[in-house]
Amino acid sequence: MPRLGPIKRTELVSYLQTLGFEGPYSGGKHQFMVKGTIRLRLPNPHHIDVGRELLSRILKQAGINKSIWERL
Repeated sequence: MPRLGPIKRTELVSYLQTLGFEGPYSGGKHQFMVKGTIRLRLPNPHHIDVGRELLSRILKQAGINKSIWERL
């Protein structure tokens, strides 16, 4: 189960795909993932983890609450 904390970008993409998101697709400056009418912009692939605050914002935009995230 992933915790709500720093996570690698590749793991974030994998978990979002498990939750039904498609992509990542190339966008302007950022890649994005899509599920229905929801379009999530992904952080650029640097060599650092996605922090807790950014992960919380991404999950909020995706409509994923903490309990669902931690059950993966």
